[in-house]
Amino acid sequence: MLKKDKVQFIINKLEDFYPKITPPLDHENDYTLLVAVLLSANSTDKSVNKITPVLFKKANSPKKMVKLSRDEIYKIIKPCGLGPAKSLNILKLSKIILNKYDGKIPKDINELEKLPGVGHKTASVVASQAFGIPAFAVDTHVHRLMYRWGLSNGKNVVQTEKDGKRLFPKSKWSKLHLQIIFYGREYCPARNFNPNNCPITSVVGRRSLFK
Repeated sequence: MLKKDKVQFIINKLEDFYPKITPPLDHENDYTLLVAVLLSANSTDKSVNKITPVLFKKANSPKKMVKLSRDEIYKIIKPCGLGPAKSLNILKLSKIILNKYDGKIPKDINELEKLPGVGHKTASVVASQAFGIPAFAVDTHVHRLMYRWGLSNGKNVVQTEKDGKRLFPKSKWSKLHLQIIFYGREYCPARNFNPNNCPITSVVGRRSLFK
């Protein structure tokens, strides 16, 4: 199967499975989305969605967040892991957003990446979901599946993102990112994976998987 045929097959299959996509992290506005995505690092969406209602009830804007102490934030977000660093970064970025951006989340990915605790993946997710800016964010699921499907070499997420942006139409990047994540969780897990039970990998996957 030619790579272009693989790509179209994958797009069609993902659209069949997930025609409508709802972002997995609960949020109220651009700011709470940013905080939720930051919290999701080294954690699960389920864990984040359990604690954010408590956090956002106290502070759903940078103005309200800076009124909380680091300890107050830490006690709430502790179940997500990396609490000390995340609580500090939430306070720091909230202050920067207030002082530098007049309380508004910057739309530019490069500007987002300058915020404490905000890496390229987080910035891409926020730009995509909050502002509709095309972005192909690569998390562990996207990285794993792009390799299994023979669309990237699996060396690093930077290369995976480049390959995804080169192969998939720009208009589909943002939706595909979420479709691949949902598909990976449901059909193509990291552990105990049988490629023959995967509707996409069984057709387009690397031969080495079937040995």
